[in-house]
Amino acid sequence: MSDTIKAAIWMTGAIVSFTSMAIAGRAVSLDLDTFEIMLYRSLIGVVIVMSVATFARTRRQITARNIPLHLMRNISHFAGQNLWFYSITVIPLAQVFALEFTLPLWVILLSPLVLGERLTPLRVLAALIGFAGILVVTRPSPDTFQFGQLTAALAAIGFAGSAVFTRRLTRTETITCILFYLTVMQSAFGLICAGIDGDIALPTAANWPWIGLIACAGLLAHFCLTTALSMAPATVVMPIDFARLPVIAIVGMLVYNEALDPFVFVGALLIFGGNYLNIWSETRRQPQIATEK
Repeated sequence: MSDTIKAAIWMTGAIVSFTSMAIAGRAVSLDLDTFEIMLYRSLIGVVIVMSVATFARTRRQITARNIPLHLMRNISHFAGQNLWFYSITVIPLAQVFALEFTLPLWVILLSPLVLGERLTPLRVLAALIGFAGILVVTRPSPDTFQFGQLTAALAAIGFAGSAVFTRRLTRTETITCILFYLTVMQSAFGLICAGIDGDIALPTAANWPWIGLIACAGLLAHFCLTTALSMAPATVVMPIDFARLPVIAIVGMLVYNEALDPFVFVGALLIFGGNYLNIWSETRRQPQIATEK
Protein backbone atom coordinates (compact mmCIF):
# COMPACT_ATOMS: atom_id res chain seq x y z
CA MET A 1 0.00 0.00 0.00
CA SER A 2 1.43 3.40 -1.00
CA ASP A 3 2.06 6.20 1.49
CA THR A 4 -0.52 8.35 -0.31
CA ILE A 5 -3.26 5.76 0.26
CA LYS A 6 -2.18 5.38 3.89
CA ALA A 7 -2.34 9.18 4.30
CA ALA A 8 -5.84 9.19 2.78
CA ILE A 9 -6.96 6.53 5.28
CA TRP A 10 -5.56 8.55 8.19
CA MET A 11 -7.30 11.68 6.86
CA THR A 12 -10.57 9.75 6.77
CA GLY A 13 -10.09 9.24 10.50
CA ALA A 14 -9.47 12.97 10.96
CA ILE A 15 -12.63 13.86 9.02
CA VAL A 16 -14.75 11.45 11.05
CA SER A 17 -13.23 12.78 14.29
CA PHE A 18 -13.81 16.46 13.47
CA THR A 19 -17.38 15.71 12.37
CA SER A 20 -18.07 13.68 15.52
CA MET A 21 -16.73 16.50 17.67
CA ALA A 22 -19.13 19.00 16.08
CA ILE A 23 -22.14 16.70 16.58
CA ALA A 24 -21.16 15.97 20.19
CA GLY A 25 -20.59 19.68 20.87
CA ARG A 26 -24.10 20.51 19.70
CA ALA A 27 -25.58 17.69 21.76
CA VAL A 28 -24.11 18.85 25.09
CA SER A 29 -24.58 22.59 24.41
CA LEU A 30 -28.21 22.28 25.49
CA ASP A 31 -27.11 21.59 29.09
CA LEU A 32 -23.55 22.96 29.36
CA ASP A 33 -21.97 26.26 28.32
CA THR A 34 -18.73 26.35 26.33
CA PHE A 35 -16.55 26.87 29.42
CA GLU A 36 -18.05 23.83 31.10
CA ILE A 37 -17.55 21.75 27.96
CA MET A 38 -13.89 22.81 27.87
CA LEU A 39 -13.46 22.05 31.58
CA TYR A 40 -14.70 18.47 31.39
CA ARG A 41 -13.06 17.83 28.01
CA SER A 42 -9.69 19.02 29.35
CA LEU A 43 -9.95 16.98 32.56
CA ILE A 44 -10.52 13.85 30.50
CA GLY A 45 -7.60 14.96 28.31
CA VAL A 46 -5.30 15.12 31.36
CA VAL A 47 -6.13 11.50 32.18
CA ILE A 48 -5.56 10.38 28.58
CA VAL A 49 -2.26 12.27 28.15
CA MET A 50 -0.82 11.11 31.48
CA SER A 51 -1.90 7.52 30.85
CA VAL A 52 -0.25 7.47 27.42
CA ALA A 53 2.87 9.24 28.75
CA THR A 54 3.16 6.67 31.55
CA PHE A 55 2.71 3.76 29.14
CA ALA A 56 5.20 5.26 26.64
CA ARG A 57 7.61 6.30 29.44
CA THR A 58 7.74 9.92 28.26
CA ARG A 59 6.71 11.65 31.51
CA ARG A 60 10.31 12.83 32.03
CA GLN A 61 9.90 14.97 28.90
CA ILE A 62 7.54 17.32 30.78
CA THR A 63 9.59 20.40 31.72
CA ALA A 64 8.85 23.90 33.05
CA ARG A 65 11.35 25.84 30.94
CA ASN A 66 8.85 27.45 28.56
CA ILE A 67 5.84 28.20 30.75
CA PRO A 68 5.21 31.69 29.23
CA LEU A 69 5.06 30.22 25.71
CA HIS A 70 2.79 27.39 26.87
CA LEU A 71 0.56 29.99 28.53
CA MET A 72 0.25 32.13 25.38
CA ARG A 73 -0.35 29.04 23.26
CA ASN A 74 -3.12 27.77 25.49
CA ILE A 75 -4.83 31.14 25.94
CA SER A 76 -5.07 31.33 22.13
CA HIS A 77 -6.35 27.77 21.82
CA PHE A 78 -8.79 28.09 24.72
CA ALA A 79 -10.29 31.25 23.21
CA GLY A 80 -10.49 29.67 19.74
CA GLN A 81 -12.05 26.44 20.99
CA ASN A 82 -14.69 28.23 23.06
CA LEU A 83 -15.61 30.44 20.10
CA TRP A 84 -15.80 27.31 17.90
CA PHE A 85 -18.11 25.50 20.31
CA TYR A 86 -20.34 28.58 20.44
CA SER A 87 -20.36 28.97 16.65
CA ILE A 88 -21.50 25.39 15.94
CA THR A 89 -24.64 26.07 17.99
CA VAL A 90 -25.74 29.28 16.25
CA ILE A 91 -24.83 28.99 12.53
CA PRO A 92 -24.86 26.09 10.04
CA LEU A 93 -22.02 23.61 10.54
CA ALA A 94 -20.81 24.07 6.94
CA GLN A 95 -20.24 27.80 7.58
CA VAL A 96 -18.22 27.04 10.71
CA PHE A 97 -16.01 24.53 8.88
CA ALA A 98 -15.56 26.83 5.87
CA LEU A 99 -14.39 29.69 8.09
CA GLU A 100 -12.19 27.28 10.07
CA PHE A 101 -10.27 26.58 6.86
CA THR A 102 -8.93 30.17 7.05
CA LEU A 103 -6.62 29.04 9.88
CA PRO A 104 -3.52 28.58 7.63
CA LEU A 105 -4.08 32.06 6.18
CA TRP A 106 -4.07 33.64 9.64
CA VAL A 107 -0.90 31.66 10.38
CA ILE A 108 0.68 33.33 7.36
CA LEU A 109 -0.09 36.76 8.82
CA LEU A 110 0.90 35.88 12.41
CA SER A 111 4.14 34.01 11.61
CA PRO A 112 6.24 37.16 10.94
CA LEU A 113 5.25 38.52 14.37
CA VAL A 114 5.78 35.33 16.41
CA LEU A 115 8.28 33.27 14.40
CA GLY A 116 10.13 35.98 12.49
CA GLU A 117 9.24 34.39 9.14
CA ARG A 118 9.25 36.54 6.03
CA LEU A 119 5.94 37.68 4.52
CA THR A 120 6.46 36.98 0.80
CA PRO A 121 4.32 38.41 -2.04
CA LEU A 122 2.82 34.96 -2.68
CA ARG A 123 1.87 34.62 0.97
CA VAL A 124 0.17 38.00 0.84
CA LEU A 125 -1.69 36.96 -2.33
CA ALA A 126 -2.78 33.69 -0.70
CA ALA A 127 -4.10 35.62 2.31
CA LEU A 128 -6.02 38.05 0.06
CA ILE A 129 -7.63 35.19 -1.88
CA GLY A 130 -8.63 33.57 1.38
CA PHE A 131 -10.08 36.85 2.66
CA ALA A 132 -12.17 37.09 -0.50
CA GLY A 133 -13.49 33.62 0.35
CA ILE A 134 -14.44 34.82 3.84
CA LEU A 135 -16.45 37.66 2.30
CA VAL A 136 -18.29 35.22 0.02
CA VAL A 137 -19.11 32.85 2.91
CA THR A 138 -20.29 35.57 5.30
CA ARG A 139 -21.63 38.13 2.78
CA PRO A 140 -21.47 40.85 5.46
CA SER A 141 -24.58 42.99 5.24
CA PRO A 142 -27.38 43.88 7.66
CA ASP A 143 -29.56 41.19 6.05
CA THR A 144 -27.15 38.25 5.87
CA PHE A 145 -24.53 38.78 8.58
CA GLN A 146 -24.78 36.65 11.72
CA PHE A 147 -22.80 37.03 14.95
CA GLY A 148 -21.87 33.34 14.77
CA GLN A 149 -19.96 34.02 11.56
CA LEU A 150 -17.79 36.54 13.41
CA THR A 151 -17.13 34.12 16.28
CA ALA A 152 -16.24 31.33 13.80
CA ALA A 153 -13.74 33.64 12.06
CA LEU A 154 -12.30 34.68 15.44
CA ALA A 155 -12.05 31.00 16.39
CA ALA A 156 -9.82 30.43 13.36
CA ILE A 157 -7.60 33.32 14.49
CA GLY A 158 -7.37 31.75 17.96
CA PHE A 159 -6.40 28.40 16.44
CA ALA A 160 -3.83 30.16 14.24
CA GLY A 161 -2.26 31.78 17.30
CA SER A 162 -2.12 28.38 18.93
CA ALA A 163 -0.48 26.92 15.81
CA VAL A 164 2.34 29.49 15.60
CA PHE A 165 3.12 29.21 19.31
CA THR A 166 3.07 25.42 18.95
CA ARG A 167 5.56 25.71 16.11
CA ARG A 168 7.87 27.68 18.39
CA LEU A 169 7.45 25.19 21.21
CA THR A 170 8.30 22.22 18.97
CA ARG A 171 11.80 23.67 18.55
CA THR A 172 12.58 22.69 22.16
CA GLU A 173 9.62 20.70 23.57
CA THR A 174 8.21 17.24 22.90
CA ILE A 175 4.61 16.41 22.01
CA THR A 176 4.09 14.93 25.48
CA CYS A 177 5.15 18.18 27.14
CA ILE A 178 2.97 20.32 24.84
CA LEU A 179 -0.11 18.12 25.31
CA PHE A 180 0.41 18.00 29.09
CA TYR A 181 0.29 21.78 29.41
CA LEU A 182 -2.54 21.94 26.87
CA THR A 183 -4.81 19.79 29.01
CA VAL A 184 -3.70 21.04 32.44
CA MET A 185 -3.79 24.75 31.62
CA GLN A 186 -7.09 24.51 29.81
CA SER A 187 -8.58 22.58 32.72
CA ALA A 188 -7.61 25.54 34.93
CA PHE A 189 -8.97 28.08 32.42
CA GLY A 190 -12.21 26.12 32.16
CA LEU A 191 -12.59 25.91 35.93
CA ILE A 192 -12.02 29.65 36.37
CA CYS A 193 -14.31 30.73 33.51
CA ALA A 194 -17.06 28.21 34.25
CA GLY A 195 -17.03 28.99 37.95
CA ILE A 196 -16.80 32.77 37.77
CA ASP A 197 -20.59 33.01 38.19
CA GLY A 198 -20.51 30.56 41.10
CA ASP A 199 -22.45 27.91 39.19
CA ILE A 200 -20.76 24.99 37.41
CA ALA A 201 -23.26 22.57 35.91
CA LEU A 202 -22.47 18.89 36.22
CA PRO A 203 -22.95 16.74 33.11
CA THR A 204 -25.92 14.43 33.14
CA ALA A 205 -25.48 10.70 32.68
CA ALA A 206 -26.60 11.15 29.07
CA ASN A 207 -23.97 13.87 28.45
CA TRP A 208 -20.89 12.03 29.71
CA PRO A 209 -20.54 9.86 26.56
CA TRP A 210 -20.75 13.02 24.40
CA ILE A 211 -18.07 14.76 26.50
CA GLY A 212 -15.89 11.68 26.28
CA LEU A 213 -16.36 11.70 22.51
CA ILE A 214 -15.35 15.39 22.33
CA ALA A 215 -12.17 14.73 24.35
CA CYS A 216 -11.15 11.62 22.40
CA ALA A 217 -12.17 12.96 18.97
CA GLY A 218 -10.20 16.17 19.46
CA LEU A 219 -6.98 14.32 20.29
CA LEU A 220 -7.58 11.64 17.64
CA ALA A 221 -8.31 14.18 14.88
CA HIS A 222 -4.99 15.95 15.34
CA PHE A 223 -3.12 12.66 15.68
CA CYS A 224 -4.61 11.44 12.38
CA LEU A 225 -3.82 14.74 10.66
CA THR A 226 -0.22 14.78 11.92
CA THR A 227 0.29 11.14 10.91
CA ALA A 228 -1.09 11.80 7.42
CA LEU A 229 1.27 14.76 6.98
CA SER A 230 4.19 12.54 7.97
CA MET A 231 3.30 10.12 5.15
CA ALA A 232 2.41 12.47 2.31
CA PRO A 233 3.09 16.10 1.38
CA ALA A 234 0.68 18.84 2.39
CA THR A 235 -0.23 19.27 -1.29
CA VAL A 236 -1.78 15.78 -1.12
CA VAL A 237 -3.23 15.92 2.40
CA MET A 238 -4.82 19.37 2.09
CA PRO A 239 -7.35 18.45 -0.65
CA ILE A 240 -8.38 15.36 1.38
CA ASP A 241 -8.90 17.50 4.49
CA PHE A 242 -11.11 19.80 2.42
CA ALA A 243 -13.58 16.90 2.12
CA ARG A 244 -14.64 17.81 5.67
CA LEU A 245 -16.78 20.61 4.24
CA PRO A 246 -19.17 18.58 2.04
CA VAL A 247 -19.30 15.86 4.72
CA ILE A 248 -20.37 18.28 7.45
CA ALA A 249 -22.77 20.02 5.04
CA ILE A 250 -24.52 16.70 4.37
CA VAL A 251 -24.58 15.92 8.11
CA GLY A 252 -26.08 19.35 8.79
CA MET A 253 -28.74 18.80 6.14
CA LEU A 254 -29.70 15.27 7.26
CA VAL A 255 -29.43 15.68 11.05
CA TYR A 256 -30.25 19.35 11.62
CA ASN A 257 -32.24 20.22 8.49
CA GLU A 258 -29.71 22.91 7.47
CA ALA A 259 -29.95 24.22 3.91
CA LEU A 260 -27.04 23.69 1.52
CA ASP A 261 -25.82 27.24 0.82
CA PRO A 262 -23.94 27.46 -2.52
CA PHE A 263 -22.15 30.63 -1.37
CA VAL A 264 -20.50 28.62 1.42
CA PHE A 265 -19.00 26.21 -1.13
CA VAL A 266 -17.89 29.01 -3.50
CA GLY A 267 -16.26 30.90 -0.64
CA ALA A 268 -14.68 27.72 0.71
CA LEU A 269 -13.16 27.02 -2.71
CA LEU A 270 -11.54 30.47 -2.63
CA ILE A 271 -10.25 29.84 0.90
CA PHE A 272 -8.91 26.46 -0.22
CA GLY A 273 -7.31 28.12 -3.27
CA GLY A 274 -5.47 30.60 -1.05
CA ASN A 275 -4.26 27.80 1.22
CA TYR A 276 -3.18 25.62 -1.67
CA LEU A 277 -1.30 28.50 -3.35
CA ASN A 278 0.70 29.02 -0.17
CA ILE A 279 1.46 25.28 0.19
CA TRP A 280 2.46 25.06 -3.49
CA SER A 281 4.80 28.04 -3.21
CA GLU A 282 6.41 26.66 -0.04
CA THR A 283 7.02 23.22 -1.58
CA ARG A 284 8.66 24.87 -4.61
CA ARG A 285 10.77 27.14 -2.43
CA GLN A 286 12.16 24.44 -0.11
CA PRO A 287 14.01 22.43 -2.82
CA GLN A 288 15.44 25.71 -4.12
CA ILE A 289 16.75 26.61 -0.65
CA ALA A 290 18.26 23.13 -0.31
CA THR A 291 20.01 23.55 -3.68
CA GLU A 292 21.39 26.95 -2.67
CA LYS A 293 22.85 25.42 0.51
